[in-house]
Amino acid sequence: MDINWENALLNLTSVSVILFGIGFAASRLGSSVRLPDSFYDAITIFLLVGIGLKGGVALRENLSTDIILPLAATIALGLVTPLLAYYGLAAVKGLDKLNRGSISAHYGSTSLVTFTAALFYLDSIGVTYEGFVASLLVIVEVAGLSVGVMLGARTLKPRKAKASIRGAINEVIFGKTIFLLVGALIAGLVSGPIGYTQVEPFFSTILPGVLGLFLLHLGHVAGSRFDEMKKPGIGLAVFAIIFPIGVGTLGVVAGSAIGLSVGGSTVLATLLASASYIAAPAAVSIALPTANPSLAIAPALAVTFPFNLILGIPLYYTVAVVVASALNLTG
Repeated sequence: MDINWENALLNLTSVSVILFGIGFAASRLGSSVRLPDSFYDAITIFLLVGIGLKGGVALRENLSTDIILPLAATIALGLVTPLLAYYGLAAVKGLDKLNRGSISAHYGSTSLVTFTAALFYLDSIGVTYEGFVASLLVIVEVAGLSVGVMLGARTLKPRKAKASIRGAINEVIFGKTIFLLVGALIAGLVSGPIGYTQVEPFFSTILPGVLGLFLLHLGHVAGSRFDEMKKPGIGLAVFAIIFPIGVGTLGVVAGSAIGLSVGGSTVLATLLASASYIAAPAAVSIALPTANPSLAIAPALAVTFPFNLILGIPLYYTVAVVVASALNLTG
């Protein structure tokens, strides 16, 4: 596979990645660079609304029956990913079924920041992607979390499991992530390009700077969580790298097969390969209150997130280019 080292280096030397590294180093060296919780929440809302608006406008401009197959395929992939995680985690020693369900819910869900970083990476190298990718984020989030929670809830008593699943799904749908993303998507779809032009300077121009601050904060949080990876042993750390590569490759192949562009396949791969550390913990804490949250959050944030940010996204793009070339040669 011919890796585009120039693009990979561009990602490694981007301000966002460097700031993440600074935050991580600061945590390990005992220096606090965390953002205030109120500012962190404000940035999360900013990213959700910004991505939703842009996706809604793009969806309005490209609305056609061509979206049906990608949406259907994404639903299927969103349901399969947590199942693959759950049964893959059986190879990790010391994990019971409850915590396997908890971790699979986190890995079946998505990372908003990783998704944003993938879009930023593709924009920086001039690669286009379908306007409906924000819709794919919503689908993977809901499907992955729901299946993961159900897998873990099987260990509970029937009546308690039913109540837990109902509460978790309610949190998934009406929690901040999905509610704001879908709401902003609808706003962009209704207002269209003319309406978006009025707010574009705020949600588009300053996005790289805001993302950089967010990653500085997440770098510090990842560094503070890193020692928790020692508890479950090397098996979970290996899973946190191998699993994203596997499902990311699956996403590229599936995306290419259903006609997504190289950029679209890269985004779909990133969605499947990312792990949630914002939306999932809230839903899982409701559905599986006795699960150990550190076993899910530590690998998602301290291993999978930096791997995807630094190496994973360029890797998925490279695989997407190779698969697209192969399909063109044989098609």
